[in-house]
Amino acid sequence: MMRIAIGSDHRGLELKQMIAKMLDDSGYEYKDFGSYNEEPVDYPDIALEVAGAVVKGGFERGILICSTGIGMNITANKVKGIRAALCCDAFSTLRSRKHNDANILCLGAEVVKEGYCEIVSSFLEGEFEGGRHQRRLDKIKVMEG
Repeated sequence: MMRIAIGSDHRGLELKQMIAKMLDDSGYEYKDFGSYNEEPVDYPDIALEVAGAVVKGGFERGILICSTGIGMNITANKVKGIRAALCCDAFSTLRSRKHNDANILCLGAEVVKEGYCEIVSSFLEGEFEGGRHQRRLDKIKVMEG
């Protein structure tokens, strides 16, 4: 079974807890990298922990949540080997997996108040199509250095 690294700042805590329950109910194995309460934390710290865990190979995918998802997305994409996608709907999420082989899903807790189950399911169930999409990812890897 796929292992998921999950994290949020204080603004994404409630949505993270709902997603964790969904992962539990679906039988996914995951590790929560924080935040664990509503005390303010800096989102880059959480994003770097989750991204690092995914890059090191201990987790196949990651999920990051803050109020908009933007900060988490920007930070995670600074880590070589991460392809984080900020998604607000299931269609974009599925495309991020099929075409971009996204390995981290970023969500905005104040943006995605409903429909998060479908978005997360699309991310976890979507498979990379390879082919012409692999050629494009190879170009991105060259840019990473």
